[in-house]
Amino acid sequence: MSDKTRFGLDETRIPEAWYNIMPDLKTPPAPPRVVTPDGTELGPDQIGEVMAKLFPMECLKQEMSPDRWIDIPGAVIDVYKTYRPSPLLRAKQLERVLGLPAGVKIFFKYEGVSPAGSHKPNTAIPQAYYNKQEGITKISTETGAGQWGSALSIAGALYGIDVEVFMVGVSYDQKPYRRILMETYGGTVHKSPSNLTEAGRHVLAMDPNSTGSLGIAISEAVEVAMKNDDTHYALGSVLNHVCLHQTIIGLEAIEQMALAEEEPDVVIACVGGGSNFAGLAFPYYHRKLEGKSNARLLAVEPKACPTLTAGEYRYDLGDEAGMTPQMLMYTLGHDFVPAGIHAGGLRYHGDSPLVSQLVHEGEAEAIAVDQTACFAAAAQFARAEGILPAPESSHAILAAINEALAAKEAGEDKVILFNLSGHGHFDLAAYAAYNAGELEDFDFAAGATLCGDDL
Repeated sequence: MSDKTRFGLDETRIPEAWYNIMPDLKTPPAPPRVVTPDGTELGPDQIGEVMAKLFPMECLKQEMSPDRWIDIPGAVIDVYKTYRPSPLLRAKQLERVLGLPAGVKIFFKYEGVSPAGSHKPNTAIPQAYYNKQEGITKISTETGAGQWGSALSIAGALYGIDVEVFMVGVSYDQKPYRRILMETYGGTVHKSPSNLTEAGRHVLAMDPNSTGSLGIAISEAVEVAMKNDDTHYALGSVLNHVCLHQTIIGLEAIEQMALAEEEPDVVIACVGGGSNFAGLAFPYYHRKLEGKSNARLLAVEPKACPTLTAGEYRYDLGDEAGMTPQMLMYTLGHDFVPAGIHAGGLRYHGDSPLVSQLVHEGEAEAIAVDQTACFAAAAQFARAEGILPAPESSHAILAAINEALAAKEAGEDKVILFNLSGHGHFDLAAYAAYNAGELEDFDFAAGATLCGDDL
């Protein structure tokens, strides 16, 4: 058995094709729907015309492609090579701190090595590349915690495309360094809701103190793209082509776990829109179909925005203003504004239709956890492994620790793999609040805030 703790920096190839899960699902994925204000439902060709206004044609082809493997353009691989393959590490010091027996092992795929500090460039790079191929000169987008906005700003700079970012208001205030990073890369950043769009002005008229949401920011970004012929919109999660691009994570991880001579019993990632979970879990779903894995696929979300665990599985809009198509997914309602937790990337009312379908069909599990428990797990991980996790990633860390301790208690062997989707270097204000005992837990189910001594 290998005693190495670091796998894949020199021994793992970068995949040449992304894995498309759609041909392997139990039932075909439900198509998007567009219903006009007068109640008329548009046909597929009309929906295609709407989508073509927002996305490059290659992304739209990937959105509903029947092909299991989709080639990664050589120009995209060349950029991937600047930070991929990302390392797969064994958390031996965390195992020691937890007092785990030899048969309980924790591995993590570390996506924080990218220029943006997260997994988001995996899709930002090909999206910018495809837009460049179509002659697009500007991309509008939204961002929560700022990781997606940072990634797209980098990709825009690489391909000479202007990037305009609508950043969720509460994160804009909580994470000024993310905004500075985006601006340094050349992006233009607005606090959302803003007075720059009809969608933003509508929200501010109803609530001048709105903290914003990803649904609101999406509405603003989509509006900009719809009104300008030289502009496309880009989404950093949720959509099928975004999940597709992220599968490079799991494809690498499968090869790296082979180098470690281990096979995971459980594969874990946090979920907001679903892209980093899809990135790690979808290739393992395929591996299970091949009879090579029995891994459980575990999605972890915040109790403040528990879409998969408390939402309804139905068609819903992707944004607050109703400018996007409706998708079949788990949703808390497109007008839901979640509490201002520090895991800004997980504050989305819906989830990826593909991730939602896996959960709905029992092929993946979902749990919801509290903010303070996540930060406690993140601090424990940081002190053991020396990596400061993003608040989003802390959800996966907490679940991994709980899985390990449960196996220890039961006297079972277990190999755990989780996605450390990003570092927390720009989230120090959140850690300062945690260290000072000032964080609150928000329970969507109870409709209440749980503070300090009440926990």
